[in-house]
Amino acid sequence: MTDGVAAGEPEVEIFADGACSGNPGPGGWGALLRHLPSAAERRLSGAEAMTTNNRMELLAVIQALASLSRPCRVRVVTDSAYVVNAFAKGWLAGWERNQWRTSGKTPVKNVDLWLRLRELSSRHRVEWRWIRGHGGHRENEEADRLAVAARKRLRDRPADPEGGGGFSEGRKMDF
Repeated sequence: MTDGVAAGEPEVEIFADGACSGNPGPGGWGALLRHLPSAAERRLSGAEAMTTNNRMELLAVIQALASLSRPCRVRVVTDSAYVVNAFAKGWLAGWERNQWRTSGKTPVKNVDLWLRLRELSSRHRVEWRWIRGHGGHRENEEADRLAVAARKRLRDRPADPEGGGGFSEGRKMDF
């Protein structure tokens, strides 16, 4: 957990997942947010025309955290070891120390999203939890359904003349 949230602040669980058809290819992200103890839930999703699975995994968490209207205690549950290990194993801090290079001296991918995720997670006390994907975890399966459905909706949309080719759906949380 990170500092920055006082005791008594709202507590939220975020179940996040990304899905890509091809890597790179069209992708979607989905997140299920649950306020504790009320159990009120919100679903968020979005898609991009040309992306990677890792970007979708990151965007699911980013959009979920961005939807919180105030600092919270947050438990992020994801099947993305990439996301969890960046915080739990200190990869993110190491990448920053190494000027956004991996231990193998190659450039870190998705720096734009890592910077955004770092900034958003600093507003909350975050606990990062990894779970095995497609293992029957109800909320993870729902996040996956949201991501896949968003990717399919993108495929069925008319082409964007500006070339953007993406969307996101959902709203800010009131807790």
